[in-house]
Amino acid sequence: MQTGFSGLDRFDQAILTVLGGEGRISIADLARRIGLSKSPTQTRLKRLESEGVITGYRALVDPIRLGLDHVAFVEVKLSDTREVALRAFNAAVAKVSEIEQAHMIASNFDYLLKIRTRSMAAYRSVLADKISTLPHVASTSTYVAMQAVKEDGALAQAWPVGA
Repeated sequence: MQTGFSGLDRFDQAILTVLGGEGRISIADLARRIGLSKSPTQTRLKRLESEGVITGYRALVDPIRLGLDHVAFVEVKLSDTREVALRAFNAAVAKVSEIEQAHMIASNFDYLLKIRTRSMAAYRSVLADKISTLPHVASTSTYVAMQAVKEDGALAQAWPVGA
């Protein structure tokens, strides 16, 4: 019973939905939640992992409790957007620990970065010493977040369990 979404049927989708919110759920509980027995649930889970649909498991850490409550979004315009320049920029971004997210954007700028630091002073240092020195950066614009309204990091509930 395929649904047409990347070859995933409703049981695969249910597994992804449940694990997106509860990554440490037991196989028995997962099986019960999706309406299959334990053995086929485990087989499906292993297949989703081996096919790269599930890429890993991790603990979600509260950055505020760690003192990382300053969030800035940075628009980055590059001086060169040929493939070699994009690869160089992407590789350099991956090495900057304060960059929590980086997205190539179809807009009047090239990238949107989410930067998380302890303070405005720490952010200014990251901007000056790391972001502005990335390959091919022509200009940046910063937007400081005042409050996170939604930030859960879980898989969007694209497939309601039981639907």
